[in-house]
Amino acid sequence: MTERLDADGPCPVRDGFSWPAEWAPHARTWMCWPCRIEVWGGPDGILRARQAYARVARAISTFEPVSMAVRPHDAAEARLATAAKVDLFEVPLDDSWARDQGPTFLRGPAGGRAAVQWRFNAWGNKYHPYAEDALLATRIAKSVDARVYDAPLVCEGGAIHTDGEGTLITTEQCLLNVNRNPDLTQQDVEERLALFTGARRILWLGEGFSDDETDGHIDNIACFVSPGRVLVGLQPSKDHPDYEPAREVVRRLKAARDAEGRSIEVVEIEQPRVTRRDRGGRILQASYVNFYLPNGGVVMPAFDDANDEKAREAIAACFPERDILQIDALDIVEGGGGIHCITQQEPASP
Repeated sequence: MTERLDADGPCPVRDGFSWPAEWAPHARTWMCWPCRIEVWGGPDGILRARQAYARVARAISTFEPVSMAVRPHDAAEARLATAAKVDLFEVPLDDSWARDQGPTFLRGPAGGRAAVQWRFNAWGNKYHPYAEDALLATRIAKSVDARVYDAPLVCEGGAIHTDGEGTLITTEQCLLNVNRNPDLTQQDVEERLALFTGARRILWLGEGFSDDETDGHIDNIACFVSPGRVLVGLQPSKDHPDYEPAREVVRRLKAARDAEGRSIEVVEIEQPRVTRRDRGGRILQASYVNFYLPNGGVVMPAFDDANDEKAREAIAACFPERDILQIDALDIVEGGGGIHCITQQEPASP
């Protein structure tokens, strides 16, 4: 049965909060130390993942503070691997994708901060247990004295992206999936997104992507690089199953207008030339779009691919005033996500 929204119930928009763009100033970055061994294929895989997460954390720490959520018995290892360059937040964890498990932080009146606790069901009940991860957003938010809003919507942070001016992008493949919100219509989902992020226009960018781990998270497909400007990753080979879905994203964006009534400029970036597969034979979801924007910088992936430098130049052109750090991300992608997936920004106070 569809849960009705209480017209008088607490929600961020009614209280003056909205979701700022990722390029707005941060107080810190949140990450989670890898802990679910099955995601990485065993002890060797999780060791490589932890080393990769540590590289990302150390890189971000050159731009802004990093807080790492970590299970208490993993704290010593995390401290050593990150060279004590991050603050540790000891807390129960089931998995390690801060973008999806963590809070969506909001800014409000007089610079106040709040956070959305989405309903988390481990990407459509793909992993168990996930009870601790379903509480992580609230635990993080309370640790920084941010007000918590419980949203009546199954959603992950990687499923949505904003320009900070009222436009939100997402995919039908994820948020309208029967494993997320089977009792909600598209209008129901839009209403909840609007009330809990401040979105005034939601652009739906399709389905049919090969990413069945997250069911088409937008942060692997497209992202705003400034208001009115969206970067889209295109597959170079027509044989790739995402070749046509990504081009449909371009078509939809070019036909759309944002919340301010502007037409949208599409910046195209070519994804890795080599299509790799994970240990289970699935296409490895390597995407240059899956980068992160710490204060004054861009931390983006490299995949030991001929297109790595070309992608670096394209993203540098989108952010000419930021320093670019490119980090080998193959060991992260093996677990089903990328650099953006393992990070979550906390906005700065004025």
